[in-house]
Amino acid sequence: MRKSTMASDPGLAAMLLWTISLQALGTVGTNSNEVNLLDTTTITGDWGWLTYPSHGLIKIVITVIISRYSGIHGGQWAEWDAINEMDEYFSPIHTYQVCNVMSPSQNNWLRTGWIPREGARRIYIEVKFTLRDCNSMPGVLGTCKETFNLYYYESDRAVGSAIRENQFIKIDTIAADESFTGVDLGVRGVGPLSKRGFYLAFQDIGACIALTSVRVYYKRCVGVSRKLAVFTDVVTGADSSSLVEVRGQCVDHAEERDTPKMYCSAEGEWLVPIGRCVCSAGFQEHRDSCVACEVGFYKPAAGDGLCGKCPQHSHSETRAALSCPCDSNYFRTADDPPAAACSRPPSAPVNVISSVNGTSVNLEWDRPLDTGGRSDLQYSVLCQKCSGEGGPCEDCASSPGSSGGGKAGGGSSIGAGGGGLVERTGTAAVRFVPRQTGLTEPWVTVLNLVAHTNYSFRILAKNAVTQMSNEPPPYAVVNITTNQAAPSEVLAIRQENTSQNSVTLLWHEPHQPNGVILEYDIKYYEKDNEEHSYSTLKSKNTSARVSGLKPGTKYIFQVRARTSAGCGRFSQNVEIQTGKAAPMRYNTMTIIWICMALVSGLVTFLAIIICRKRQGYTLPHYPSLLCVEHFLTLLYCAFLFKIPIKCAEMEMGPLNPIHCGYSKAFQDSDEEKMHYQNGHVSFPDARFYIDPHTYEDPCQAVHEFAREIEASRIKIEKIIGSGKPVMIITEYMENGSLDSFLRRHDGQFTIIQLVGLLRGIAAGMTYLSDLGYIHRDLAARNILVNSNLVCKVSDFGLSRVLEDDPDAAYTTSGGKIPIRWTAPEAIAYRKFSSSSDVWSYGVVMWEVMSYGERPYWNLTNRDVIKSVEEGYRLPAPMGCPAALHTLMLDCWQKDRNERPRFCQIVTVLDKLIRNPENLKSTDTLCSLNSPPLMERTIPDFSSCNSVDEWLDTIKMGRYKDHFAAGGYHTLGHVIGMNQGDIQRLGVTLMGHQKKIMTSVQLMRAQVLNKSVPSVHV
Repeated sequence: MRKSTMASDPGLAAMLLWTISLQALGTVGTNSNEVNLLDTTTITGDWGWLTYPSHGLIKIVITVIISRYSGIHGGQWAEWDAINEMDEYFSPIHTYQVCNVMSPSQNNWLRTGWIPREGARRIYIEVKFTLRDCNSMPGVLGTCKETFNLYYYESDRAVGSAIRENQFIKIDTIAADESFTGVDLGVRGVGPLSKRGFYLAFQDIGACIALTSVRVYYKRCVGVSRKLAVFTDVVTGADSSSLVEVRGQCVDHAEERDTPKMYCSAEGEWLVPIGRCVCSAGFQEHRDSCVACEVGFYKPAAGDGLCGKCPQHSHSETRAALSCPCDSNYFRTADDPPAAACSRPPSAPVNVISSVNGTSVNLEWDRPLDTGGRSDLQYSVLCQKCSGEGGPCEDCASSPGSSGGGKAGGGSSIGAGGGGLVERTGTAAVRFVPRQTGLTEPWVTVLNLVAHTNYSFRILAKNAVTQMSNEPPPYAVVNITTNQAAPSEVLAIRQENTSQNSVTLLWHEPHQPNGVILEYDIKYYEKDNEEHSYSTLKSKNTSARVSGLKPGTKYIFQVRARTSAGCGRFSQNVEIQTGKAAPMRYNTMTIIWICMALVSGLVTFLAIIICRKRQGYTLPHYPSLLCVEHFLTLLYCAFLFKIPIKCAEMEMGPLNPIHCGYSKAFQDSDEEKMHYQNGHVSFPDARFYIDPHTYEDPCQAVHEFAREIEASRIKIEKIIGSGKPVMIITEYMENGSLDSFLRRHDGQFTIIQLVGLLRGIAAGMTYLSDLGYIHRDLAARNILVNSNLVCKVSDFGLSRVLEDDPDAAYTTSGGKIPIRWTAPEAIAYRKFSSSSDVWSYGVVMWEVMSYGERPYWNLTNRDVIKSVEEGYRLPAPMGCPAALHTLMLDCWQKDRNERPRFCQIVTVLDKLIRNPENLKSTDTLCSLNSPPLMERTIPDFSSCNSVDEWLDTIKMGRYKDHFAAGGYHTLGHVIGMNQGDIQRLGVTLMGHQKKIMTSVQLMRAQVLNKSVPSVHV
């Protein structure tokens, strides 16, 4: 029966031979990011699938040589049959075939076994098949089909044959290419899947089909290692445009600096690495791993740095050292960084020189020959008082008569007349100028030494590690003897008299004058204020009066004698307090008598005035009396209200009347002053009431009122607006914002036209920057386009003006900023400049060349900030010339000083426009002769003869293989596509899906309206 069928239908036998020969050519290997759930090419025996109708049985044809079927009668398989054949190398070939093209209303089903999902959320079905052309078989028109349907059904377990036809979900209708000469490849995607497994089913509706292989797989992002972080395998998302966020794990001996993560695209590709790991302390990076520092090297903290060699005078004895301990007798302080060399205490100072001046000595020396490897060198001076040749020495501070300036144990307080206080606080201590310890300069002056005495000074050099050494610090010694002719200390100072601002002192001559005393020096200062200021007074006698003192203040007094040999030592401190100032006071009776006198005088004056008025006298005839009247009135007012009185200088006489007046305390303006002239009060000029209702024009009333206002008296307190303006008049830009305009006309411009748009924007920003303005919100949405495709910058709501310096920056303290268009320094420090506008212009260039795509796509603002900070930059849009993308990268330099200026950008774009050969043109075959956008409304597809040319026209040539694999070989097939078909082809970017769908809709409209006379379908 089978032989006669094959013999009567040689075409069917030829189809079997063609299928077997193509199957024998081998199977294309899968990509590394594809995981197979089912691959029939790896099945050595029968596939074991169920067919319907088959009465519940699977038809299996025993493996035979193809030539045995040459005599099969008939030419129809009524249902799917499993065909097992041998190729010319005697390798088994397994296929499922059906060819019932003579009978109408065919419904033949082939179902796979249950396929576990294995965690996949979206699967892809790759079907290799041959489909016979109905035109090659006579007598089958009307019943023969050239397509078949693909279905799936989800379940959590294998359910056998208990699935009804209406439970299957259709995936797609699959057709062959137009040649019918080879093995076709159909790839379809299905998702999201939720159950543990699924079945696939193939429905024949009357075609002559042979399934040569079926592969079911899902995509994953293969594990990689980036920036010391390991990213494991991850299954792609359920949506064709979704991104799966994957967090990385730091390699051994590494730690997170920023959380490492990447995004897995629907195509199984890693995108946008964010964050990183760094090697821990004691380890350095080497070939995507962290290795320990070798002996003699160290690394103190985690970071990108390499292991460093141990500093001088230090070492490490183990691997992975965090620090290098110091060698013997070398030290490092707690504040020294691990990279600092170890150091040691300095040697002793050298070349000490002393210069004695009576009871003081100047000491100078040179730096130590060995500073110990440090720069924090300081000096200290130890003073010892020696009794004689070879005698014992004691510390200067503990020797008798040198208490260091504190109160002596036997000191006493003595009361004095006039409120003065005297307190003895011991003799003056040895003083070191500028100080005794912590000297940074190699010199010191020692004061208040005892005359006729031997002293020994030790000068020590120290640094920060001196205290860490167990050895005593080395020092230099110098011995001196104070001047033998200097007088001894003045003793027995007493207070003779004390007043509020003066003190009289008496004292006795020193016990050892050692010559004729020339004079005495009296040193005095306010208590506890010696370091700030002190005064001296000289006296020839043993007494002195110190004046110019503050009342009620404690002073310290010291006295010393001077001879021709020099000055002696100051005496012990004497504390004296001056008398307090006594306030002047009036008793109650004095105040009462003054008030009574004033009231009596006022009553008498008023009585005289009243009497004279009754007798017919007028006040102007008595200017003097009138002035007295005014004066007494003012005097009374002054007494009541504390108003100070003043009268101008005057000469008595009829031609020179008295000019009396008063001055109001704290007056600021002349208008508040009133003057008495010729017996009359002089008031300010008269003011008139202005009633605006009496004027026909209210503005005239305002002008009349304003005449009385002096400009110098006007002060602007605040300017209050009346709300938002009613309208702002701007130029009408017909095409609206640039981003919307580009998206509406996606793919319809030439490269030169796009460069012209960019040149106009750069020219506008050059004008703004030259005027000192920064825009702060430069984006395609804020660029307006008119009917002549001229671009103009708009929306200056965030603009600020910079002063004369063009390199100045404006720092804001708050407010929102557009993250995707803003330079890194403006995001981090809110520091805006013309260079930050250049960064934004680079993003605008990317928007223009990508026809309004959103920068950084669907990444969050936080991820955008991290990506840019780590050096990620937007890739070149599809079809963008390399010269333009290079200019974008120049605008995105991290150092704002490295970015070009707008005037330089205009120059570059002008050169590209004049020399278009520098732009790698992306115009395609069927758009070369198309008129520019300004001369047409929709693209012209009349010259496009294939799907490849159409994809090149809309700049989507990267998807040629996707369309071919999906079976879209003619424009007729393309016209019938919908959004789901485009997604199933593997077009994952939303912008590209939209661009392709828009073009399909335009082409469909042209065909329906017959605006294109010949489109090959």
